[in-house]
Amino acid sequence: MLNWLFDKKKKEVNLERIGMDIHSHLIPGIDDGVETIEESVAMVQKMQDLGFSQIYTTPHVMWDCYRNTPEVILSGLEDVRSACRIAGLTVEINAAAEYFIDEHFIETLNTGQGLLTLPGNRLLVELPYSTPLMNTSETLFKIIEKGFQPVLAHPERYTYFYSDPSVFKKLSDQGCELQVNILSLGGYYGDNVHKMADWLLRHRLITFLGTDAHRMQHLDLISKGDKASWLTKYDFQNEKLLSA
Repeated sequence: MLNWLFDKKKKEVNLERIGMDIHSHLIPGIDDGVETIEESVAMVQKMQDLGFSQIYTTPHVMWDCYRNTPEVILSGLEDVRSACRIAGLTVEINAAAEYFIDEHFIETLNTGQGLLTLPGNRLLVELPYSTPLMNTSETLFKIIEKGFQPVLAHPERYTYFYSDPSVFKKLSDQGCELQVNILSLGGYYGDNVHKMADWLLRHRLITFLGTDAHRMQHLDLISKGDKASWLTKYDFQNEKLLSA
């Protein structure tokens, strides 16, 4: 069972064996994540305490809202790294991005340049929440054609797939990896999202668990294991599902 996720002495969740978080919003002032460098340092400290040894923070790139370029993101990353070094933190911090699939993303993908990737040349992408793309499968396949590995962020939150969740099996079979938010499994986003995350877990379709931390509240809830019966309910025989 997943009892290793709990620190019995501290009675907190211990994520040391996951090791790397591939989804967070820790660069201040460039998206809907942290607002100050002090927040960034505090959250990195908390993630280190949770057991993470490596962080890939992933600011939104959504051209209607957050026009983040690699230069903006990497400059912000250096600021966070510097502040964390001064604070004496040892966790390794890198940056990629969470790309909203819009026209700007497709244009950038066509050039094959200017994209920030996770290890293994992975691209973290997200879909619209309310209206499905007409060509989701084709777009994800195009990412593969361009030499990248697509990782779909929080699939459990796309409600328009609830009527036929087998679509996630099809996407996985086509080569798309799925990243589920830890708090979805704990019920933070509501019962329906929790049920879908649970379905993905039971069907072994989760490739990565991520914090998707935007603020300290998210990490506090994860550390307390609020509503986290899933931690001991399921047994991942293949532990690579929880690592990079």
